Amino acid sequence: MGCIIIYLRSIFNKQIGIHHSLNDSYKTISIPKNVSFFRKLLAFTGPGYMIAVGYMDPGNWATDLAGGSSFGYKLLFIVLISNLFAIVLQHLSAKLGIATGRDLAQMCKDKFPRFVNVFLWFMAEIMIVACDLAEVIGSAIAIKLLFGIPLLIGVVITGFDVLVLLLLQQKGYRYLEAIVMVLIGTIILCFGIEIIIAQPQLLPLLQGFIPTKELFTNAEMLYISVGILGATVMPHNLYLHSSIVQTRNFSESKSGIKEAIYFSTIDSTFALLLAFFVNASILILSASTFHTRGYEQVAEIEQAYKLLSPLLGVVGASTLFAVALLASGQTSTITATLAGQIIMEGFLNLRMKPWMRRLLTRSLAVIPAILVILLYGDLGLSKLLISSQVVLSLQLSFAVFPLVYFTSNKHIMKGFENKKWLQYTAYIIAIIIVCLNIWLVQNIFSG
Repeated sequence: MGCIIIYLRSIFNKQIGIHHSLNDSYKTISIPKNVSFFRKLLAFTGPGYMIAVGYMDPGNWATDLAGGSSFGYKLLFIVLISNLFAIVLQHLSAKLGIATGRDLAQMCKDKFPRFVNVFLWFMAEIMIVACDLAEVIGSAIAIKLLFGIPLLIGVVITGFDVLVLLLLQQKGYRYLEAIVMVLIGTIILCFGIEIIIAQPQLLPLLQGFIPTKELFTNAEMLYISVGILGATVMPHNLYLHSSIVQTRNFSESKSGIKEAIYFSTIDSTFALLLAFFVNASILILSASTFHTRGYEQVAEIEQAYKLLSPLLGVVGASTLFAVALLASGQTSTITATLAGQIIMEGFLNLRMKPWMRRLLTRSLAVIPAILVILLYGDLGLSKLLISSQVVLSLQLSFAVFPLVYFTSNKHIMKGFENKKWLQYTAYIIAIIIVCLNIWLVQNIFSG
């Protein structure tokens, strides 16, 4: 009888037991042995770029444009700090996934009470919808700017990119990474050309990386700074990164895990430096093109598009801007889909077919966008884009604190827990984010 019970339990565990994050892609990418440093780094390269797209998605554009047009180069310091925060947090996310074999959502489900997990899952789903909403709006605006298609139709068109995503997934995870890297390269190329055309002044630009008292005394500057921080450090990436690093088939030995953390950190750090270049470029372009010419209220993407070519005197400047925006929206939609799948499977242990999950998430983003356009027109959509970034900023704390707690716990990390200096640094970052969010909420309710 005991043997039968054990046998039935083993079958039951196989059916509902521990599933790996993104099970179809788990450890599908081999890591070569006894090869050069760069060959091994190449094998680990990819997840960093998948999460980097979240740091240059359309939600960042409005805040960077507003910061540059209103205050010139002064908020480059905030862009830099936000990126440094992101580098630290993504390192912790990668380390959690590699050292424990569990992503952030799965770890929350394992360690927290049920009511806590229900709350965290609900907040994470709101985060995914807000993130997807920014991508829908950004892509729709880019389609309108490039092809003259009305925003309402553009929003509907973005609902069908699920078909493209499914095609990419069928060709393999490495292929998906390659497409994302090509799109990132397109964004970087477009902004590289834009910066050359704009010819920003070097000395004021460098001074922008030095903090000033005005950052804390000027309420409007502080408000935009919080917006830049909230738009840059993306909470869904913390769930995503802890999962996709497990696509690499690294050794489970202590040395193998240590090596995987090392190379994954290099991958994400370099990719996030590229994201920093893009975000800084948007602000620099706005400062050198708009602020220096007296256009200090350029905060909307369409407004920036219309002004770029006339002010710079180059016909293709606006087109490059729109191409980069479209590439940004399409890359972000890929990673948001994966993050949504990871969150649902991790918190609920619920398996949903990727196309179904994608349609559900995109519907929750497309419907509000359509309603806003019908009720308030194109200007309402711009306000909705900003609102989505506020929601993302408020969600950040609910992902950061569990991440820092797990990676600082020696029983969970088993020898790979955060060093004291890293633990304190991570908690300081988390506290700063909370304080800024409290300040943001107070300002929202006070008008």
